Amino acid sequence: MQLIFDATTVITWLLFLALFPLSFFWLRRARRILIDKNYSEVALKRGLPPENPAKFALIAGLINLIAGGIAVWIIVGVPFYIATGIEIGPFTAYQDWSAVGGVTIWSKLMADFILSRYAHPFQFGKKNDA
Repeated sequence: MQLIFDATTVITWLLFLALFPLSFFWLRRARRILIDKNYSEVALKRGLPPENPAKFALIAGLINLIAGGIAVWIIVGVPFYIATGIEIGPFTAYQDWSAVGGVTIWSKLMADFILSRYAHPFQFGKKNDA
């Protein structure tokens, strides 16, 4: 048996292995926001939270919880399908689970960006530093 280097195999492993730390950080952030009531990471813009971060905490926590949950679903589902052949999600083909993983990552990034811009509204005119 000859092992042939294939770039798609490397990309597959990178995406799958990247889901481990991403799910850890997203679920930890959801726990900090929803359970510990630590709002220091809610809707950050240039490293600063909004004036009233508690107002946006539930949305930020749910974004992180849903994205982390989907990542864990993929992390558990892919090896489970490979080992048993039982489907518990879109794990029968690489294109299916990689699409779910990619859409989850991009959706999480866009949702955080939109929430941070909504929490820090654009101010017209001159800034008052008083």
